[in-house]
Amino acid sequence: MKKLHIFNYWDRPQAGLLKEILAKEGIKCSLRNDQLSSAVGEIPFVECCPELWVIDDEAFPRAQMFLKAWFANDNRLESSWDCPTCGERSEGHFGACWSCGALRE
Repeated sequence: MKKLHIFNYWDRPQAGLLKEILAKEGIKCSLRNDQLSSAVGEIPFVECCPELWVIDDEAFPRAQMFLKAWFANDNRLESSWDCPTCGERSEGHFGACWSCGALRE
């Protein structure tokens, strides 16, 4: 078992999402410390950070590849776009129009 990533304690939802994405790719993971955010102050905050661990050591390089791609896409700023249906302007991170629900081209 190898530690893949340590998240900030407020990134617990993202840690769970990445665990599920990796599971769908056939990479079994374990999420540790994911319930400790409410204990900040009682125990040191560095002990409350969620950790994503890969169970199978042979799958670790593949998991690193997925995680690297995830963070590369997550940090990329996309330009705004105009809805082809209603013409409303939406921010780049939306895949569908916030106004009418039409999908981005």
